[in-house]
Amino acid sequence: MRRFVERALHKLSKLDLDQIRNILADLALENERLEVVLDSMNEGVFVVDTEGVLLLNNKAGERLLPLHSSEGENTRIWNVIDDEHIAPFVERTILDQDSVRDREFTLESSGSVRVLSISVLPLVQNGRIEGTLLHIEDISERRAKEARLRRAESLASLTTLAAGVAHEIKNPLGSIGIHLQLVNKVLDRSSSAESESLREYLDIIAEEVERLNGIVVDFLFAVRPMDIQLQDSDLNSLIEDMVEFVRYELQEADIRLTLDLDERMPSLRLDEKYFKQVLINLIKNAIHAMPEGGELRVASERRGDEVLLRVSDTGVGMNDEVIHKIFEPYYTTRDNGSGIGLTLVYKIIREHMGDIAVMSEEGKGSTFTVSLPVPQREQHLIGWNGEQS
Repeated sequence: MRRFVERALHKLSKLDLDQIRNILADLALENERLEVVLDSMNEGVFVVDTEGVLLLNNKAGERLLPLHSSEGENTRIWNVIDDEHIAPFVERTILDQDSVRDREFTLESSGSVRVLSISVLPLVQNGRIEGTLLHIEDISERRAKEARLRRAESLASLTTLAAGVAHEIKNPLGSIGIHLQLVNKVLDRSSSAESESLREYLDIIAEEVERLNGIVVDFLFAVRPMDIQLQDSDLNSLIEDMVEFVRYELQEADIRLTLDLDERMPSLRLDEKYFKQVLINLIKNAIHAMPEGGELRVASERRGDEVLLRVSDTGVGMNDEVIHKIFEPYYTTRDNGSGIGLTLVYKIIREHMGDIAVMSEEGKGSTFTVSLPVPQREQHLIGWNGEQS
């Protein structure tokens, strides 16, 4: 088309009015076809000149990138992008005439988390940079699948390793506990001065044995198949019960509680015993993330065919490395943590056909979002009056 236009321009003085109309009609048709192609893409495309002024974009770009209305025709693209991380990245890359591929950004909008992959590529013509192309792709589902695969592999490793090890550890722990009781009985019959000192040491050993036994029990629980017993449940009531259960602990930790429960909440098919473990684990994690106090927010929301449960804190937050590993077995950021609490949370939620995601920033807190399907109780059948045509 470009060569055709160049030839037409050279012969413009020799063309009559009808020929010029035909050329313009062909150009308009070609331009419309280009717009249709761009708007049919799932990826966002933005084209800017050498000064960063926006020349054209497609509908996917407007949908994927957070934008606010431009102030005029010569508005630079970084003034149009409404995100405190993406806008300066685009500005810096364009002004430096740099090339960046697949830089990932995490965005939160209306409670949902999206991951965008953005490439900033120079438009080169005849050896000169004539502008810049921005390519935006939503890779949220791809990253979610990768995370689910990693967690599934981790759970498989957990099953293989922990099932055997936990049983082997549990037997000597039981033997140690029995012999501690026998030693205490011997000390009860003794009146020596050293008896009390020995008893203190034995108490410490007994506490550590109990702690190790608790870890082993958790491991065994993690690897055993779950016997999920689903029943119609009120999620809001479960939340209120668990919040009441930890209310004293929240007060002691100087943590303010905010409940934002959707009154339109439908009845869900849950195993209440297991799901209470999900709630208590998420709330306890939030408490540990706020050693200096803060705010805990627990919210529920009905959104279409799913229900969202959010547990947010204003604590220390997490970096990207921790976020990617947080649901993996044995991984913990606490000195006395077993590293399987969130692994169990993930496993229980998956047994309920749900999913869990985390949004966090260091120094600003974290939000865990659990999504659960709403049971489809009504079957819409095509009516038939018994007559055949």
